[in-house]
Amino acid sequence: MSDSEQPEWFGAWGRLWNPHRMAYIQGESKPRHEGEGEDCPFCVSPAAPMESSLVFGRGELVYGVMNLYPYNVGHVMVCPYRHVSDYTDLTAPEVGELGLFTQRAMTTLREVSGAQGFNLGMNQGSVAGAGIAGHLHQHIVPRWGGDTNFLPIISGTRSMSQLLVDTCALLREAWPHSARTT
Repeated sequence: MSDSEQPEWFGAWGRLWNPHRMAYIQGESKPRHEGEGEDCPFCVSPAAPMESSLVFGRGELVYGVMNLYPYNVGHVMVCPYRHVSDYTDLTAPEVGELGLFTQRAMTTLREVSGAQGFNLGMNQGSVAGAGIAGHLHQHIVPRWGGDTNFLPIISGTRSMSQLLVDTCALLREAWPHSARTT
């Protein structure tokens, strides 16, 4: 349907509807407090069976999980099992394993998706943009030449070319055997 065929109430612009984003906007899965426990998705995720979660790799002190609200296909996070909110609260072994998992995730994402670059980062505190400020998590966002097109600029929408569960399955299959536990 062209713009001239749209009903008058629709306006001159077409729409790309993303109703699943409303859960994120309304904070549907966001913890009600910053403490540890069943209200924190990063405390609950590693306890779920791997087959029914978005966890793709488990280590001794940290684990890798798909981002439920990704900025790009393959957007993953590395989280310590321990509920800490600030990078300076991590122990030296936790910092080491978080770094190692970040390297493994980058290597694995390059292998399964041909990622050409990455954005890495942590938002420390809600004022810095942390959606879940109570439990530290490192973002790893794969990037490709031309992966940003007109959609985010014009409609504030990203096009995701793969389902989270499909990306997670690829990562699990390719994840280094030494990092897998059940």
